[in-house]
Amino acid sequence: MNADILTFLWPFLIFIIMLFVVGFYCIIVTYNLVRVLIGVEILMKAVTLLIIVVGYATGYVAFAQSLVITLIVIEVAVITVAMGVILGLYRNNNSLDARKLRNLKG
Repeated sequence: MNADILTFLWPFLIFIIMLFVVGFYCIIVTYNLVRVLIGVEILMKAVTLLIIVVGYATGYVAFAQSLVITLIVIEVAVITVAMGVILGLYRNNNSLDARKLRNLKG
């Protein structure tokens, strides 16, 4: 990699690391299932941005764009199914607290 490219991409890499930290914090700290889903979404956006930055830095922009489009399609499907499951759990428990999911046993 060229030193000029790394100098140009340094702010993007810092932003990606901040997104990872915010996403993991959102997943680990809260028990609300919607907030956990938002944390997963933030992590996926960080991965998407990382793929684009690496593709630009290595010169494989078209390959990175095709990976990102595939990732976005898969991400939408996963988030839609997860939100459906969360809504179903809310209808049964009247709560989005993950600690109350232990009541669903047997």
